[in-house]
Amino acid sequence: MCGIMGYVGSRPAGPILIDGLGRLEYRGYDSAGIAVLAENGGLSIHKRVGKLETLASAIADRWPNGHEGIGHTRWATHGKPSDINAHPHADCTGGVAVIHNGIVENYLELKTELATAGHSFSSETDTEVIPHLLEHYLGENEDLVTALRKTIGRLEGAHAIVAMSRQHPGTLVTARVGNAGGVVIGYGGGENLLASDLPALLPHTRRVVFLNDREVAQITATKVAYWDSEGRPLEKEPQEIPYDSVSAAKGQHKHFMLKEIMEQPESILDTIR
Repeated sequence: MCGIMGYVGSRPAGPILIDGLGRLEYRGYDSAGIAVLAENGGLSIHKRVGKLETLASAIADRWPNGHEGIGHTRWATHGKPSDINAHPHADCTGGVAVIHNGIVENYLELKTELATAGHSFSSETDTEVIPHLLEHYLGENEDLVTALRKTIGRLEGAHAIVAMSRQHPGTLVTARVGNAGGVVIGYGGGENLLASDLPALLPHTRRVVFLNDREVAQITATKVAYWDSEGRPLEKEPQEIPYDSVSAAKGQHKHFMLKEIMEQPESILDTIR
């Protein structure tokens, strides 16, 4: 699967997102994008087909001004490589942004349901149903974590999802379902981060938590909270990762053979694509 990066703290988010995605380029991709919640409350989304440098050059003179954001490098599944199909994707209001690894197997059914309810779509991707589902549940006055839990309950397939909303500034939410790539949460000082793999986090912190199947997390600059997919709170303590490339490459696995075994579903999906 492709690269995921998220940041919330006191530093400008844009450069951190671009740098983190650059450390995940080995995963392969055809487009890249970031979303940053600006200090004025607007959600600024920038995405480009092609290399990460293309995106970085496009925003070099107008970095989005904000301290919270998400970024993604995409490898096309549903929909051709294009600016529109790149992540992040937004809802109808432009107030919710989502990045996603995985395949929404029932996206046509969900897209039809949402379109009938008045939602409009701009891309060819399966991912775009996710921000619209979040919009729907937020419209029922659910908080962002509950909206994400309800959303993953509607999705078929395996997923790693990160979302942000201008209704909930200073907050990222993420969920992992099945084997669609990992989600690693990094604990910093007055800031927290997340990524699909350790190399993006190690310049900032060595204290991390690996999200397990059917777990949800809410991340602010000062706190991370965890639940299972049914909404039951979880206690998870960060582990210290040695700052060397071998330990980082093994991630949460004790040795490389176990890592290769556990990553076979993800590798098969990448091969099929």
